[in-house]
Amino acid sequence: MARILHLGVGNFHRAHQAWYTAHAGDDWHITGVVMRNTTLFQAMQAGAGYRLGIRGPDGLETENITLHDRMILASRDPALVLAAFADPDLQIVTLTITEKGYCLDAATGALDLAHPDIVGDLAGQPKSAVGLLAHGLARRAAKGLGPLTVLSCDNLSGNGRKLARATADFARAAGLRIDAHTRFPDTMVDRITPATTPRLAAEIAAAAAAPAPAPVMTEAFTEWVIEDDFAGPRPAWETAGAELVRDVAPFEMRKLRLLNAAHSWLAYAGLLAGHTYVHQAMADPRLANGVERLWDEAQRSLPKVVQDSTAAYRAALRARFAVPEMRHELAQIAVDGSLKLRERITPLLQGGRDAPQAGDVIAVWIAFVLRCHRSGTPLADANADKIAAHVQNAPDLRGVCAALAQLVGVRDDTPDTLGRLTTRVAVLGA
Repeated sequence: MARILHLGVGNFHRAHQAWYTAHAGDDWHITGVVMRNTTLFQAMQAGAGYRLGIRGPDGLETENITLHDRMILASRDPALVLAAFADPDLQIVTLTITEKGYCLDAATGALDLAHPDIVGDLAGQPKSAVGLLAHGLARRAAKGLGPLTVLSCDNLSGNGRKLARATADFARAAGLRIDAHTRFPDTMVDRITPATTPRLAAEIAAAAAAPAPAPVMTEAFTEWVIEDDFAGPRPAWETAGAELVRDVAPFEMRKLRLLNAAHSWLAYAGLLAGHTYVHQAMADPRLANGVERLWDEAQRSLPKVVQDSTAAYRAALRARFAVPEMRHELAQIAVDGSLKLRERITPLLQGGRDAPQAGDVIAVWIAFVLRCHRSGTPLADANADKIAAHVQNAPDLRGVCAALAQLVGVRDDTPDTLGRLTTRVAVLGA
């Protein structure tokens, strides 16, 4: 029985990679690794699968997915995760661990060997996804079981290459040997999947007219583009609509700079304006106009291979963002802004590009950070401590803007870059 090991079981994995695998038409099963969420682990461990709600133009449909026949809680049993790599049936490892789960050095893109999680992994039994992956691959190599394909399914530009480098960096630091034929294809993933609230869970159960274990809501639209570079067998994901291509980069760039970039703008500008959900922010004419200006700037930066499809892609995004029943929370999107903006927004400001709306996204993020600081609201960001130190230690607003812009990779390439940013943040009331 062919098997996938997935690190980071959560809503997106269950709405996306697991859904594709369930619809691939062949006999694959998933060993699911929940990193820390004990409630989800207990719900999935029950063996009833989970209920996926898919909201489309004709209403809400549901399906029960039961591919996860083994579940492991990494925070409790990391040794079981490592043992799973030695399963002879295992062919593929997939990951959805969010940007912060890769523990990368923002300046170099290499693994941050000073990151507390990595320091802990190198000192003892691994618990981070990168540490588990490196140790697991080394264990598999030691048993002579053959190479695996490792698929990052997170919103990182060049996610496969970055994961390969992080894994190699960890292995080198830990003195581990990994099979040189292990493959790390790049991927691009897309399916809006809001956090599960009691209201959404109740809607799924009502639509199913049955119990809805571990419910997840998602949209009908879905996209998965995968670099066709596998070490061995794989599910026939293309039968479920996935695209296997030689180069993922253009598709990935389009998604990060259109969908994800607009999400970040709507999240911070929308929360500052008092909105709660994406559809509310999109219905705000000022914010919607900002989305269009951002898309104009992003479109000019895209490679020719995706230019012809961009108008249709933008139209589809408008429709997707406007669905009120999705209730996609802006606060969910706003998490880890210091990591996300570096991938989604900063590239639009590089190379001498004129992108004032992209600069506005950085400004509303800084204004959001300052509002959280003033109100004492905890900032949900992997760099929260570093951000707080910058805010507290900067001599003035310009100093704050300079430090936070640098944190997300924005350079003061022209004499007025920082001045414009500071003025905009001041206008926003910071």
